[in-house]
Amino acid sequence: MTTATHGALPTPSTAGADRLGALVALSLPALFILLWSTGYLAGKLALPHAGPFTLLALRFGLAAVVLLGVSVATGAPWPKTPRAWIHLGVVGLLMQVLHFSGVYCAIAWGLPTGVAALLIGLMPLATTLGAHLWLAERLSARQWLGMLGGLAGVALVIADRPLGGGAWQAYGAGLLGLMGLVAGTLYQKRFCAGMDLRTGSGIQMTVSALAVTALALWREPGVADWSAELIGATLWLGLVNSIGAFSLMFVMIRRGQAAAVARLFYLIPGVSALMGVALLDEHLGALSLAGFVVAAAAVGLASMKRGG
Repeated sequence: MTTATHGALPTPSTAGADRLGALVALSLPALFILLWSTGYLAGKLALPHAGPFTLLALRFGLAAVVLLGVSVATGAPWPKTPRAWIHLGVVGLLMQVLHFSGVYCAIAWGLPTGVAALLIGLMPLATTLGAHLWLAERLSARQWLGMLGGLAGVALVIADRPLGGGAWQAYGAGLLGLMGLVAGTLYQKRFCAGMDLRTGSGIQMTVSALAVTALALWREPGVADWSAELIGATLWLGLVNSIGAFSLMFVMIRRGQAAAVARLFYLIPGVSALMGVALLDEHLGALSLAGFVVAAAAVGLASMKRGG
């Protein structure tokens, strides 16, 4: 004789798997922010041993070799038309070459890693404004308020630092990097939304590596100082940042955690700044700290969806 049950109790193995899955879901966004933030520190450590374009050539070249190898090994689909290849190349020139050239030149010219990250951290605000100007997308009052708050935060950080000729040059390079990231993001959304992650990223990295190698041969003909710091930073930037962090973001999107990434992305400048203070002896005054808080709050406000 059997006894009817209203529901099966979870077994210890099932409950453990559920807890592990919940832990992974909570830790992935934080791990992404941590890995992305370390890219600024790795760049700062490597730049005394190689010029910005030389370092980027090493970073993009390593990432391109790995991504192309993975694409061939896994039989990933390649773009089917010449126009699709060109679009991917343009995204690489904007999102990789222009973006990171601006960031690395800014850091090489004395901009602290946290301040460089702060400028790039305004990307959600700048992308929203770009979509309004170029794609005629409407902006809400909250988004306008967020942009004003972001500018106020940057103004506080700038006010806390001396602005000699070199400082203006560094800030200009950082803003140029921000423009490249924004333009590349909008271009990719418009023309490369359906790209395969493996081949699309491989093509972008290959085009980027060729472009910065040409710039390095033109502007930085000297031989790089092959120190342990340069080798370690290059491996970290090429494998962990260019491939690992981007792939981790893709995994989170596949798991339905895109919203979590968006909410945490504006914390990157603050995390980078704290890492710079703790590990690189960079200094941040009271105005700078206030600027980071204001900018993070502004980006978070503008990134919120209607209804919370």
